[in-house]
Amino acid sequence: MATYQRVLLALDFHFDNEQIIEKALEMKEANDAELFLVHVNEPLGMAYSADGMTWSEQVAMLEGTIRSESRSRMKELGEKLSVSPDSCFIRDGKAATEIHRLCEEKSVDLVVMGTHGQSGLQLLLGSTANSVLHGSPCDVLSVRVKD
Repeated sequence: MATYQRVLLALDFHFDNEQIIEKALEMKEANDAELFLVHVNEPLGMAYSADGMTWSEQVAMLEGTIRSESRSRMKELGEKLSVSPDSCFIRDGKAATEIHRLCEEKSVDLVVMGTHGQSGLQLLLGSTANSVLHGSPCDVLSVRVKD
């Protein structure tokens, strides 16, 4: 079995993150690994447009609020898990791309993240977990989140 030295826990800060956190902590302890945390804020611009007209000021304010809340939640989680602030990351962009980039930057050898088991249209469009898996430079542990 592979020994992991650097584990990246990728979170979306939804209600179901505890199951994913528990699995990442298990992997960290079992391998005496270093733990990194990441959350990626995806741009909202396209979600708030209609008839070619965007509400840029409102979107910018909302994105600012989301970033601020993300920083606060990451700080709280880092403290709770005894993860150094230098190992906690908030990124902006496409989640899979930013997770791949961080894996390269920090020589991560295992990503732990959640999946909800997409089906139907969601499966055809793809999921973040699927995108991370297929472009990852390292192993990916996808934790099936129970609803």
